[in-house]
Amino acid sequence: MSDTQFNLPTEVIELPSKGLLYPKDHPLAEGKVEIKYMTAKEEDILTNQNYIKNGSVIDKLLQSLIVTKCNFDDLLVGDKNAIMIAARILAYGAKYEIIYDGIAQEINLASLENKAIDESLFIDKKNEFSFTLPHTKNEVTFKLLTGHDEKKIEAELKGLKKLSKTNSAEVTTRLAHTIKSINGSTERKDVREFINNYFLAKDLREFRNYYSQITPDIDMDVTVVTTDGEDESVKLPIELGFFWPDA
Repeated sequence: MSDTQFNLPTEVIELPSKGLLYPKDHPLAEGKVEIKYMTAKEEDILTNQNYIKNGSVIDKLLQSLIVTKCNFDDLLVGDKNAIMIAARILAYGAKYEIIYDGIAQEINLASLENKAIDESLFIDKKNEFSFTLPHTKNEVTFKLLTGHDEKKIEAELKGLKKLSKTNSAEVTTRLAHTIKSINGSTERKDVREFINNYFLAKDLREFRNYYSQITPDIDMDVTVVTTDGEDESVKLPIELGFFWPDA
């Protein structure tokens, strides 16, 4: 057996959530995660056609890169976004070239920062929040979505699509996995009844805004230039060149 040792560099990434929504004994409760630099193994993952077709390629990549011993699906969506940006920078650098409005543009990924969060809202290491709907005054408690929730939502939507290819229930399905109680009732039938029949669109808009404001994430807003020469703020486009810069 060979005694040859190989060094593999790693970096510690600060999570946007600061670990405040993970249980005290969770590996991510300290608000940091260690990831390794990409190797040939990860390039195999990025070229796996099955992963690309079923949409799991980025998750498979990040799972392979995370050194910290944790359940990948426990990650909040915003924390996963931050790891994705860090992984890309470590692999190929911060320079990211895109085409926007027909113009080639360069984005500096290293300039992206974690969103500021109101830590007073994050209580007892618990992923639970409350919000009073401004128009109907109904009280909802809700959670921020994790990888576990995203998989459940995807599976439910696939099942619904088999039943009806014309009806889309993505909005109500996502809400059903986000909202934990309505006016104190945690009964799932009450929650779904409210979502399907009593959740006013104007209340939903306010709820979405609040959800976005308190969600820990990396700020993905970037400035691009339009054909008119004007600066415009847009969400970071994840194009082919993000993890496949030579494609």
